[in-house]
Amino acid sequence: MKILLTGATGYIAKRLLPALLADGHDVVCCVRDANRFDTAKFGGERLSVITANFLDRSSLSTIPDDIDAAYYLIHSMSTSVGSFEVMEKESAINFRERLNETLVRQVIYLGGIINTESLSKHLGSRKAVEEELAKGKWHLTTLRAGIILGSGSASFEIIRDLVEKLPMMVAPRWLNTKSQPIAVRNVVEYLSGVLMREDTFDSNYDIGGPDILTYKEMLLRFASVRNLKRKVWVVPVMTPKLSSYWLYFVTSTSYKLAVNLVDSMKVEVICRENDLHQRLGIRLLSFDEAVRSAFNRIEHQEVYSSWTDALSGPLLEKGLTDLVKVPTFGCFHDIRKRKVTDENTVLNRLWAIGGNTGWYYANWLWGIRGFLDKLSGGVGLRRGRKNDTDISPGDALDFWRVLYADRDAKRLLLYAEMKLPGEAWLEFRIENETLIQTATFRPLGLKGRLYWYSVMPLHEVVFRGMIKRLTS
Repeated sequence: MKILLTGATGYIAKRLLPALLADGHDVVCCVRDANRFDTAKFGGERLSVITANFLDRSSLSTIPDDIDAAYYLIHSMSTSVGSFEVMEKESAINFRERLNETLVRQVIYLGGIINTESLSKHLGSRKAVEEELAKGKWHLTTLRAGIILGSGSASFEIIRDLVEKLPMMVAPRWLNTKSQPIAVRNVVEYLSGVLMREDTFDSNYDIGGPDILTYKEMLLRFASVRNLKRKVWVVPVMTPKLSSYWLYFVTSTSYKLAVNLVDSMKVEVICRENDLHQRLGIRLLSFDEAVRSAFNRIEHQEVYSSWTDALSGPLLEKGLTDLVKVPTFGCFHDIRKRKVTDENTVLNRLWAIGGNTGWYYANWLWGIRGFLDKLSGGVGLRRGRKNDTDISPGDALDFWRVLYADRDAKRLLLYAEMKLPGEAWLEFRIENETLIQTATFRPLGLKGRLYWYSVMPLHEVVFRGMIKRLTS
């Protein structure tokens, strides 16, 4: 079958794609920016990529007419641009109108559990999207999930941050809210399992694991699996706003995502009973099994997708293409060069930079910069990286975004997502047995120029030490 996969650079789609290809389907991946999608990681002649933006109706002409089924996996909860509820509804309407012109028979949508009349903005938006998709001429199959547990998922990484960093927690009262988490492996099995099954047409199903747990119980179960002793006290005085700040500063999540998560965590998300997993032959993983499976992937460097893959910021939302060409006019530069004796060693170090490896020199200064970025509402350093030795365009790397990464071309280009009075790029390239390290800053007004001059002494220390360590 010919399958349209939307949101192909997102967390779930990157997990689903290998399963669809393994089942022998021809998959058309729909992305906003083809530069962010590394087809080589998936291989095969059955994979094709098209560029489309579902907020731009005119761009959807690239979608082929002869598709048999489509997955709608577009979510905007972590966006920092505009209202995600409005954006999600507009995207769904544009998707519906374009697919009504195709031969598609089934659309599969992954939404959120909505078994209450008092919905958060996030869950209310998912419901509105489902209602718009149901107006299409095709058969809609909706799978509704709550917390998804897997290496790189936002929920997993937040729980991990809290448990591994805090021996004792004074937590908000929403930690007593019940939820029914599901392993990402099971989500993929559901998504692939309902494909073209007529007994699932025009139906919706809640999908969850076998355990119903409060968020407090999840934290303690997670700690038990990791052989950590943790204490959690729940207090009623933390407001949603304080709770959002608590999540934002302790974990790697963005503030926008923290606000929406806290809003959703006040609502119980428990599945309505159904027999879909039995009909599809799916063995549901327990909470403990899901956590162990996630860490097994982490230990084997097999984290294929992460919540940090989502872009942030108004410029990044437009894609990476326009940012790859580093500007020169009206910019400040810090350019350093150093001879290289072993290019392969230097490239290995570059491809491992950031995350657990650090920045090779004065990591404590990088840590302070990350903390200050968090205080000003930025992403900070806690996002790390999803793989210790491999990076691709679009990946998050601490408070940078990878724009270009090509070992054969011996070039790595990063774009700053930290809060700045301007824009910043950091580039490494090897030419004529010389490593050229270039920091470029395009200031915004007088404030940007004052910022550059104020950090010049630190740049002298950090950038000089970094290129020396990279080449020594």
